[in-house]
Amino acid sequence: MAASHHPGKDSDSEAPPFVPSVDTEKNINAIEQQRSQLGAETEAPFSVFTLAEKRLIIFIASFTTLLPPLTGSMYYPIIPMLADDLHVSTGDISYTITAYLGIAPSFIGNLSDETGRRPALIVAFIIYLAGCIGAAFRDNYALLLVMRCLQSAGSSATIAMSLATVSDIVTSAERGSYTSYVQMGWMVGPAIGPVRCEPSVLSKGKEFADPWSKIIGGLLSQYLGWKSIFWFMTIFASTVLIILLLFMPETSRKIVGNGSVPSPRWNRPFFTILRGKYKRQADNESGAHNTLTDLSQTRRSTRAHMSPWSSLKLFGEKETCMLLLYSGMIYASSYVIVSTLPAQLKKGYGFNTIQISLCYLPAAFGTITSVLGSGRFLDWNFHRHANRLGIEISKQKQQDLRNFPIETARLQITLPLLIGTGICMLSYGWTLQARTSLAAPLVFLFLQAFGIASSFSSMNNLLLDLHRDKPGTCSSAMNLSRCWLGAGGVALGGLISNAGGAGWMTVTVVGLWLVFSPFVLLVLRYGPKWREQK
Repeated sequence: MAASHHPGKDSDSEAPPFVPSVDTEKNINAIEQQRSQLGAETEAPFSVFTLAEKRLIIFIASFTTLLPPLTGSMYYPIIPMLADDLHVSTGDISYTITAYLGIAPSFIGNLSDETGRRPALIVAFIIYLAGCIGAAFRDNYALLLVMRCLQSAGSSATIAMSLATVSDIVTSAERGSYTSYVQMGWMVGPAIGPVRCEPSVLSKGKEFADPWSKIIGGLLSQYLGWKSIFWFMTIFASTVLIILLLFMPETSRKIVGNGSVPSPRWNRPFFTILRGKYKRQADNESGAHNTLTDLSQTRRSTRAHMSPWSSLKLFGEKETCMLLLYSGMIYASSYVIVSTLPAQLKKGYGFNTIQISLCYLPAAFGTITSVLGSGRFLDWNFHRHANRLGIEISKQKQQDLRNFPIETARLQITLPLLIGTGICMLSYGWTLQARTSLAAPLVFLFLQAFGIASSFSSMNNLLLDLHRDKPGTCSSAMNLSRCWLGAGGVALGGLISNAGGAGWMTVTVVGLWLVFSPFVLLVLRYGPKWREQK
């Protein structure tokens, strides 16, 4: 008879008789074979976190994604002031915005897959804080450039970590809704971040025009100087870091499995009451599965190797590369729209800064509406295909996707959305260029923002489904695609908008969508075959 496990006794003397030594590959393989014979009674749930605990974790992860858009929106208004104080051009200061090129998340994303989400997030925030404090203390352009690189590197990694956290604790059947909530922060950010005063106004130093009295960055820089913005960012990031240290548990499945395997002591939140609950729940629900999961995790850890180029390697996979490039192109389109809107409104309608800022609200509302609707639709469509195939869906069990049409379940909505969004984008561009009633372009701005966010979400979820074993690395690859294509899109969109107007700019964007749309069709047609080959 198997000896019962007593928490107070040494685990070596009380190990179950079917668990052999973990020193050899042969013994571990034998354990995994026995695991398959244990049956449903010993099969642990996908995650031991309760619904309330999942929501808390997702909320914290989502909160961290506010860092990139907040940093950008507060930094924009002080560019002319920095140029004056540091005796450089505004163009030189602009380089400090995009110097990091989104490379840092590639390193931190892979780090999170191997060592855990929590330490990777903490490292990201420490890097960000170092950049903020360094920028606040220095009056040198070269050092400011370095500090901004650190600041941007740390903040950009939070997006990849938030998506990876969702993949850790939520099955594919309900991932659509949770992912949509996580992406709200950085999707809404571009719609509200670009609002700023004209350089001619801002270059007057502390004599800011009244419109920026409504903006945090403008208020701080007006009354306390530009360094106060970096101190504000330091305080905000420190607050979030404290929340992480106190409450955020480790979620990486390589480290804690379904949440039942205790993480190393150095990787536990200071507030450990919940961690004790997870362990007790695991003892009741999983039984011997805890030991088996721990042993399997040991084998994975011994083989694990961290490579900063892991996210780049994903671009070498056919299905993944097509999805990364097309989703990045869709996301870049939103930057093209929001970056060119101020000049178009000022030129065509003579709007001031406050009026321009209000015109961004439809884009923000469109994104929020997408978050509330598209995620639920993705979950519904997943269940619909599962029911059609006679597959039982459980929120506590990850479905085997090898024979499941996951590409169809995720992308079935994408092509119709892109067609409708393309029509709305063209209508937006030409009504704006024709200087019609402002209501027309704003309505189309809302609709195209909804379509872009929904399409982007569907492809993001599919990418995470395809790389459930390394969500951090996959999310970092998404970040690379967004940053690189977004930077190129803003530059190209500005040139075309200045030369031919908003109408021809949207024609170019929609034309690129059309040219590369076969990527979606190829993934739908050959995606299952490519997955089987892998």
